[in-house]
Amino acid sequence: MAAAAAEARVFLEVRRRLHSALLILGDPNEGGLPMDVCVTPTSLQLKSPGGCTELWLPAGVRLVPSSCRGLQHVAGDGLHLRLQARAEFCPNLISVFNQSSQAQGCCTFYCQSCGEIIIRNRKLLRVLSLPHENWGALVDEWCCHPNPFANKPLHPQENDCFTGDCFFLVNLRHDLQQPRPEVAPVETRCLSSENHLKMKPKANTKVICKRCKVMLGETVSSETTKFYMTEIIIQPSERNFPIIPRSQFVQSVIAQCLVELSSARSTFRFTLQGQDGKVYILLWLLNSDSLVIEALESSTSIKKFPLLEDLLKADSSSSWNAVKVLYQPCIKSRNAELASSWESDISVHCLTLPSATCLELLLILSRSNATLPPSLRCMNSFQASSAFGFNFCF
Repeated sequence: MAAAAAEARVFLEVRRRLHSALLILGDPNEGGLPMDVCVTPTSLQLKSPGGCTELWLPAGVRLVPSSCRGLQHVAGDGLHLRLQARAEFCPNLISVFNQSSQAQGCCTFYCQSCGEIIIRNRKLLRVLSLPHENWGALVDEWCCHPNPFANKPLHPQENDCFTGDCFFLVNLRHDLQQPRPEVAPVETRCLSSENHLKMKPKANTKVICKRCKVMLGETVSSETTKFYMTEIIIQPSERNFPIIPRSQFVQSVIAQCLVELSSARSTFRFTLQGQDGKVYILLWLLNSDSLVIEALESSTSIKKFPLLEDLLKADSSSSWNAVKVLYQPCIKSRNAELASSWESDISVHCLTLPSATCLELLLILSRSNATLPPSLRCMNSFQASSAFGFNFCF
C-alpha cells in the first residue's frame, strides 16, 4: 500500500482483549514524497526515495498483515487501518504498597518526591483493607441487634496499616521523622475506604515533608496519620530508595486505583478532588487493556516510542500499557454543572488526593491528549487520554 508523506508519524494501539489494532500513519506534510508501507507480523517498514525505515514492534506483539481492513484517509491524521493483533497480557497488577508491606522484615516510608525518610524501620504485622463506604448500612440491614461498630472509628495499632482506595493509615508512634502537627478537634464517624473519619480539613492537620515541603497526608488523630499513595514509597528497609520519575509514579498509582476499583465495584466514572474538597477532574474509564506505540523518528531503526519522554529516560521498554480514559477539567469553575451532577450520582466514585497532585494529573492528561492523533483527542465533548500506565513494578 502507498501513502504520501516525507516523514510519517506511526501510531499503533493494540487491544489485548479484542485482539485488534488501530494503525495510523500520520502525514505531517500532505502531498510529500511517495512512500510504501509494508506490514509484517513483527515490524513496520516505511520505504521512500530517501531510504527505508524499519520500526520493530515490542516483544510479544504480533500483527496479522492479511487482516488489514478499513483503509481510509482522515484529514489531519493520515491513513487509518485496522487489523488483527496479538499481544501478551501483562502480569496481574500488585499494589506498590501491598507488595512492599508484605515483604519479610521492616519497611521504610520515603517521600516519593525527594527520598526523605518519613518512617524508618516500621514492622507491619497486619495490612488490612478498609471496608466499602456503605458497610455501616449493610451491617444495619443484616444484624438483628444494634450495630456494635456504630460511631467507632477504625484506627490502626502500632504494627497495623489500613489501606483505602488511594491512601493508607498508619499509627504515628514516635518514629515519624518530622514534628507532629497539631490536631484540631474533629467529628469522628465510622471509617471506610472512601468516607474516612469525616473530618473538616484544616491547615494544621497536614503532614508536610520537611525537605521538599510536599504534602504527604493528614493527621487523623493524635496517633493516626493518613498518607496518600501518590506521595509515599514504601520499601523493605534493606532496599535503597528507588528513583522513579514523578509523572511515571503518579500515573502508575492512579492506573492501579482505577483498574482495581472498576474490577471490584463495576465503577467506571470517577471524580478527582483535592483535600480541600474541590473537584479538579472528571474521569471516565474506557479500557485498561491497551498497548500504545507511537513513533516519529527519521533514523533507520526506531526502538523507542516517545509517548511520554520522561518514561523513556527511565525505562527503555518500547511498550506502554495504557489505561485509556475520557476526562474533563473542572478548574476555574469549568464544567461546574456536569461536576455537580456527577457528585450526586451514586454510580460515580470519588478519589481524594492532594490538590497539587490533582493539578499534576491534569497536566499529564493534557500532555497525553496533545500526543494523540487529532481524530482521537475528543469523544462526546470529553477529551481523551492514554496517559495512565503501569508498565513497571518495584
